[in-house]
Amino acid sequence: MTLNRLCFLFLLIAAISSFLATYPFAMWLLLINVLTMIVYGVDKTAARKGMRRVPEITLLAFGTVGGWPGAILGQQIFRHKTQKQPFKTWFLLSIVVSISATAALYHFCPIILF
Repeated sequence: MTLNRLCFLFLLIAAISSFLATYPFAMWLLLINVLTMIVYGVDKTAARKGMRRVPEITLLAFGTVGGWPGAILGQQIFRHKTQKQPFKTWFLLSIVVSISATAALYHFCPIILF
């Protein structure tokens, strides 16, 4: 199983686990941020060892679905993806999309979030 598929498998497990929790949105945010930070660490380790890496689109997808705080923390802790300008631009755009989607979801369906 490739690293990319494994990342999305964990994303699916996090979604199912959060759906079964008492506060699904809060659990989702917790799980996705921890998972995103771990994925950044795994990608940094793979980069150092010259192994197969996690695609940038996967890192951006994790940030877009709510894991951007974990991504920022992972970038700072592991010193990963902090200098690559095209990625930083796309990452900032993914943060805007994530916050906008969360705000729209809260506006139209506030009972779902909390």
